[in-house]
Formats: sequence, C-alpha cells, structure tokens
Amino acid sequence: PAPSAAPLQASNNLVLDESERSLHDALCVLRCLVKKRFLTPGGGAPEMRLSYELSKWADSLLGMHSYCVRAFAEAMEVVPYTLAENAGLDAIHVVTELRNKHAEGEKAAGINVRKGKVTNILEENVLVPLLVHTSAVSLATECVRLILKIDDIVITR
Repeated sequence: PAPSAAPLQASNNLVLDESERSLHDALCVLRCLVKKRFLTPGGGAPEMRLSYELSKWADSLLGMHSYCVRAFAEAMEVVPYTLAENAGLDAIHVVTELRNKHAEGEKAAGINVRKGKVTNILEENVLVPLLVHTSAVSLATECVRLILKIDDIVITR
C-alpha cells in the first residue's frame, strides 16, 4: 500500500499533540487487528481470568513453583486494579467484585468504567485486539526474566 498522510489542525500544540497520539493509538489498534484477527473482552477481564486460572493451578503445585505461579497470578490483577483506579473507582472493592465474578464462572466479567461497576463486558461491546493482551503479558514476563537474570536468581543456560 502507498503511504498516506492525515493533516491535523488544532488551536494549540497541546491539542495537536494529543490528536496525534490518538490517531497513532487508533492506527496501532488497526495494526494489531491485521496481525491477529481476534478480539477479546476488555475491562481487565482477560487479566482477571488469567489470574484466577493461575491461582487455581498454583494450588496444585508445591514449594517454590506454587509461590512463583501465585505471584504471577497476583501481578495480573494489577491491570484491572489500575483500570479501576484510573477511572476514579474504589479499586479494592471493584477488583474484589471482579475476582468473585470470575470465581463464579463469569469469564466475560470486566470493569465497566462508564457505569462504575463490574458487568458482562462483551454485552457492552468493550473489545480489545488479542495482540494487545498477548504482547503485554509477553513483554512483562520477559522483563521479569531479565531482572531475575541480572540478580542471578534464574540460572542461565
């Protein structure tokens, strides 16, 4: 495809910069959808589901493995917690409610920032490209591995 340009005009540089960032974000979403054509629920639902499933798995493990998997599961809850906090909600209350909904089997339960509560996020049409979630988890995991290697905690092969 041929390159194209989108002229932006604004009343001041601050608005212009924000418009440019918004356009860039929209283009990144399109790029994610082109690379992997799958959508997932938003609102912290996938992260909470991953946290829930990892916590269940940690219960079946012993020793240090259980501890590490549980710590990873707890780290996944940072995403919905931050979402709730940034939306001006009581993050502890909302994340606890979200965790309980996932424990009850509601896999699409997510934080609805417009309503200020946990709802079925698929019914609200809050969708995120799969690549956004997989990239975030992969990059965060790799970052932790690098930190542990620096501290000589992980034995390098």
